[in-house]
Formats: sequence, structure tokens, C-alpha cells
Amino acid sequence: MDYETVSAATFGQSLGGLGINLLARDVRRLAAFLQGVFGVEVYRLSGDFAILRYYGQVFQLHADHTFAAHPLPGLLSEAGARGAGIEIRLYESDPDAAVARLSDYPDAVLLQAPADKPHGLRECVILCENGYAWVPSRRIST
Repeated sequence: MDYETVSAATFGQSLGGLGINLLARDVRRLAAFLQGVFGVEVYRLSGDFAILRYYGQVFQLHADHTFAAHPLPGLLSEAGARGAGIEIRLYESDPDAAVARLSDYPDAVLLQAPADKPHGLRECVILCENGYAWVPSRRIST
């Protein structure tokens, strides 16, 4: 599927399984962060919308204003974390490399430094400016 030219209806009807759609104050800025820190592929980027792909898994970003008729934006605070209580885990991203790239994104906050965890992963927690907790993780060699 060509994500740059696919119609909205064809794209929407192609989705299945579990979908993630994140509301963003600034779609372009969040997409640049995800691409720069985690290597996420970005398609169909505009001020309103982006299709993203991470290791073959597709997800979406929508600008706040595109959800004007939806009940969800009324629950969002203008400031502070939006995604409290959810971690978005990126199992194919090296946490040490992600942290090394954070200097290019001054609005991102390292909540937890990279560490080896008992569940066999090395991971960290990075909060983006929209308040979503991103957890780059890699398997620990045994």
C-alpha cells in the first residue's frame, strides 16, 4: 500500500487488529520526534494527520482540531501529560541510542534512564512534549 497516496477510505478499511491513534498539539513536531529518536517511518505528513510505521506496525497521529466533533478532546488538558497511565513500548529501539538523540528534542524528558530489567529487556522511559510515555526496549543478550 502506498501510504502517501492511499485514499482515506481505503486506508481506514485496511486497518485491523489493535490500532493506535494519538492526538497531538503539533503533528509535524511529534512525527519529527518519533522519526528522529526512534526511527519511526513517517508518511502522509501534514499539519492535520500522519501515518506512521514502526517495524511494520501502522499507527496514526491526528491534530487536536481534527477531532472537533469527537468527545475525546474535551477530556484533554491544554497543558501537561495527555497519556498518563499508558506506555507505548518500542521493542526494536535501543534505549541508549534513543537517549543519545534526545539533545535534539529539548521538550522531551527522560523519566527513567536506560537500565537492564528483570524481564529481560533494557529500557528507559521518555516523555514527549505531548505527555506520552515512550519506552524504547531491546532484548538483553544472555
